[in-house]
Amino acid sequence: TFAESISMAAVAYTSSKATADFYRQQEKKESDEIEAVPELEREEIRQIYLQKGFSGKLLEQIVDTITSDKKVWLNTMMEEELRLNKEAHNPLKQGIIVGLSAFAGSLIPLSAFFFVPQISIQAAFWISLILSAVLLFAMGAYKGKLTKQNILRSGLEIAVIGILAAAAGFLVGAFLGV
Repeated sequence: TFAESISMAAVAYTSSKATADFYRQQEKKESDEIEAVPELEREEIRQIYLQKGFSGKLLEQIVDTITSDKKVWLNTMMEEELRLNKEAHNPLKQGIIVGLSAFAGSLIPLSAFFFVPQISIQAAFWISLILSAVLLFAMGAYKGKLTKQNILRSGLEIAVIGILAAAAGFLVGAFLGV
């Protein structure tokens, strides 16, 4: 549980940091291009909005409006040309959230072994499996409700994915003899 939580936190931290670093690098490159070759960059804005169906005076007004403010211009280039969105990347926060979530999620299947010590290991295993499947289904159903999808299907999807991931871990452990 601790090793998995730390590992997940580290992956979330490095992934979020890499995404933020990539965004900043692309933003710097685009900003430099706006400064070095503004007419070429204006033409790129023109082509983007031409492809969206604008033309004539309205197209030129759009280009003039966007390129009159370098911040708006840069944001437009990042979103429309590069398809990159500036998300709030806080690698430390992401790492902590994922690490704590992994830790809490790991406690659920272990709870049967801690809170019901008088039962056999095999019974605790089945209680753990059922409890985990029910909670995964509930999380999936809740996700379905939030995203206005079929609650049953969303619940089953998350439960099946979780059970398959657990089965893969179990099979790897069995193969390695642990």
